Amino acid sequence: MNFIKSWGYMRILRLIIGVIAIVQAIITADIIIGLMGIIIGGMAFFNTGCCSTSGCDVNYKKDTKQIKDVEYEEVVTGK
Repeated sequence: MNFIKSWGYMRILRLIIGVIAIVQAIITADIIIGLMGIIIGGMAFFNTGCCSTSGCDVNYKKDTKQIKDVEYEEVVTGK
């Protein structure tokens, strides 16, 4: 059931666009539109996009270092 829960707005939108393209390809007997509909529908069905699932995510590494107190030294120039 995890497959059903992971559907977001963009995934549903891709599926709708893919189905519309496939229906349009059947009506007009256009192979190119049919292939595009299959590709877009397949992207929605298998939850893939650019470079596979979560392929465009930014690698985020949380910085766990503690901030150390910095000591400053005043430099005075005499004239």
